[in-house]
Amino acid sequence: MIAALVPALRHRFPENRAEAANAIAQAAQGWKTAQAISGALTPASVLATLIAELEIEEEASVRAALCESIGRLPYHAADQVARAEAALLEVASRTNTVTDRLGVVKGFEALVRIHRALRPPSPRAIATLRALVGVPPQRTADTPGPGGQTLVGELPVRRATDPLRDARVRRLALEALFTAGALDAALLARAAADVDVQVRRLAVRAAAQAGLGADPVTSALEDPAPMVRFEAVRALRRSSGELACGLLVAALADPDPHVVLLALDELGGCGALPDAVLRLEEVGSDLSTAGSPRGWHRAAHAIVALAAAAPARAAPVLEQFTVSRVWQLRMYAARAAATLGDRSTLEKLARDADDNVVEAAIDGLVAAAGHASDAVYVSALSRAGYQAVRAAALALAGASDPSLAVPALTAALERLTTEARENSQDTRAAIAGALAGFGVSSTSLPTGRTTRARAAGDPISASELRRLAAPRARVTIRGVGTFDLALFTSEAPATVLRFARLAESGYYDGLTFHRVVPAFAIQGGSPAANEYVGEGRHMRDEVGLWPHVRGAVGISTRGRDTGDAQMFIDLVDNPQLDHEHTVFAQVLNGADVVDRVLEGDVIERIEIIP
Repeated sequence: MIAALVPALRHRFPENRAEAANAIAQAAQGWKTAQAISGALTPASVLATLIAELEIEEEASVRAALCESIGRLPYHAADQVARAEAALLEVASRTNTVTDRLGVVKGFEALVRIHRALRPPSPRAIATLRALVGVPPQRTADTPGPGGQTLVGELPVRRATDPLRDARVRRLALEALFTAGALDAALLARAAADVDVQVRRLAVRAAAQAGLGADPVTSALEDPAPMVRFEAVRALRRSSGELACGLLVAALADPDPHVVLLALDELGGCGALPDAVLRLEEVGSDLSTAGSPRGWHRAAHAIVALAAAAPARAAPVLEQFTVSRVWQLRMYAARAAATLGDRSTLEKLARDADDNVVEAAIDGLVAAAGHASDAVYVSALSRAGYQAVRAAALALAGASDPSLAVPALTAALERLTTEARENSQDTRAAIAGALAGFGVSSTSLPTGRTTRARAAGDPISASELRRLAAPRARVTIRGVGTFDLALFTSEAPATVLRFARLAESGYYDGLTFHRVVPAFAIQGGSPAANEYVGEGRHMRDEVGLWPHVRGAVGISTRGRDTGDAQMFIDLVDNPQLDHEHTVFAQVLNGADVVDRVLEGDVIERIEIIP
């Protein structure tokens, strides 16, 4: 496929040249699993081809795509990484546009993240990345000083940076330096004072993991941006003692609910501080607002933390959670019971009416009771929810009584195979794995990924493409607000058409955002409010050039071409997701609404606006 794509690097339209560079790098990922590399086409030869094009390319956007592709090729030798680094440094030294800087730093971020074990970045590469962050240059042994000589950091790439337009450049450079272990106090001080909120967030994370003291974290607790305060609270887990726990207690008064919920979670390690235990008990015992759609979260997080901090105080409180009409409270009760090792409560919840509760209870039972609860796991195999069946199958692996487990596992696999829903793939694989442990072959019952959706996909008509040439989607979250998405028909046409058809049919109406990970992403669109149940047919990936920046909307998958119409929205830049998940939209307005979404918030409706 690469050989067929190479001629497109000389296409007359720059957008096609850029996409050719991206496609070549994507196709090259096949070398990650290749048993052997032979012939004229190798990672080294592809690198040479991309470098040759980079040297003559006149369009900045194409140079940026070439740099990124060079950074993420699957190299097998240190000299290949060194050659890729040299190419990126050459571009950094002779170009001076925001687009070029972004291309260089994207290439470096990928190169360091993927290949640092094969060859760490050189001193000159580190100096260039520091310059991109905005730190004054330092002389190194391999770069001469005054007297007709230059400094490593004195590159055009540093002299003409713009604080606002180069914000993403600084983020990626800081990510690369963090991954390379090349952080110091001066660099983090610069980043902590940055005008860009995401740079400040990264500075807090880096300072905590580098062990540079408590001052940067404590200062960040007062930052005006919730995402920075959230990162500071998360950083407190690396601290210990009364001071850190006292700061966590204080964070319970934060105006942002995500900061408060994280502080509750982290107080689980503060059992030695009486005030912390008291606050957890107060919050965890109060279910007065649990009946409201957004009123259950604090009590749920508090009971799990209390189970860790003071088990004896949590046990009497737990019962009211197990009988709650709010299934999320019962699910969190299962998590608390797992921490307590409360087998009787877990077995009760493993027979709950909600499959998400059952999954959490079974996961806890595996640790609390092991195969003593095999009868409970067998019973769960007949449930409808794939997540519960999968948890039960994993729990039955190595069961002490095969005569009990094998017939139930076989029946469950036959049922799911007959249903022929592609998104039961992971559950069928778990069942087949458990059966294999008993020496039972399941080859007659296919469990692998089906190819129908990948080979054909939904039909794409010219009329629909015209109708959705520049569409928007308006998402209304019940009780929270509305935000608009710009849909990228040119980036991911099949995905946009599938999403539009489902939205217009009302598929998403009433579904939820079931997974909320602040400072990462929110995920929703599952009919069963979990990652294992979605629209039955898998979608083909459309991995293009649009990055996973804050507000990007992607398709959730569990492997290549396994999207089942669940979507996620990046809350921050997530470069590690680039080229892994389809991006089919970008938040156009209402980012503050996205930030306020809590676990379980309901999608009232999604309107497509051509």
